[in-house]
Amino acid sequence: MDWWQALLLGIVQGLTEFLPVSSSGHLMIARDLLGVETEGFLDFTVAVHFATVLSTVVVFWKEIVRIFAGLFKFRLNDETDYVFKICLSMIPVAVVGLFFKDKVEGLFGDNLHTVAVCLLVTAALLALSDYLSKTLKIQNNYRNGISWWQALIVGLGQACAIAPGLSRSGTTIATGLLCGVKRSNMAQFSFLMVLVPIIGEQSLDLLKAVSGEVELGGGIGVLPLVAGALAAFFSGLFACKAMVELVKKSKLYWFSIYCAVVAALLLIFV
Repeated sequence: MDWWQALLLGIVQGLTEFLPVSSSGHLMIARDLLGVETEGFLDFTVAVHFATVLSTVVVFWKEIVRIFAGLFKFRLNDETDYVFKICLSMIPVAVVGLFFKDKVEGLFGDNLHTVAVCLLVTAALLALSDYLSKTLKIQNNYRNGISWWQALIVGLGQACAIAPGLSRSGTTIATGLLCGVKRSNMAQFSFLMVLVPIIGEQSLDLLKAVSGEVELGGGIGVLPLVAGALAAFFSGLFACKAMVELVKKSKLYWFSIYCAVVAALLLIFV
């Protein structure tokens, strides 16, 4: 992998991790278009995913500090309630990731036709959630703007997004809007709830590499890794901030159209 390929792939990862268009699907598309070998790609995906996690932490730094400050007061306050709901939302994806990830990935496969179908599902979810959240009058007086059952439903949506082409941010945001979470609350909850699963997933990949289960190295040099990580971090900063505002302003239908168009192009030309 050349440094310029890593730079482009990093930008793709950073943008699509937060925009509801599927980072895994777009990385596969960009990888094939650029002619990047799959050997050693684990190194790169670990680097760029950690970079996007870091960009999330930077964007929500004040909120994260406030949450932890309240949590370590060791009493049931708003911050503790919020953390417990985030923990509840992570249970479904933890179960899938620990016990069924290989089976699910084997079921869906690593091909662009699968990505196309899942992008169509993402498009439908985004369009439906955008329409219903604007037409229905939602009365939501739950603590922190989200209930326990809503947090669990959003978590189930995240667990389904393991399929390539099914956007993690798009699925969680759309699921939250469909079950009545206000737009002003959903974007932040969606981005914070994925921090631990992403870190956990990449840590498991590193453990597999250390144990020899998968090969780490694969000929990817330091320069491509650094270029990809920096590109993912800075593009992730932009995309994370932009997505928070877009969710509040009811602009998801544009991403629905985009996902549908990309899916159609894949089905026609691949």
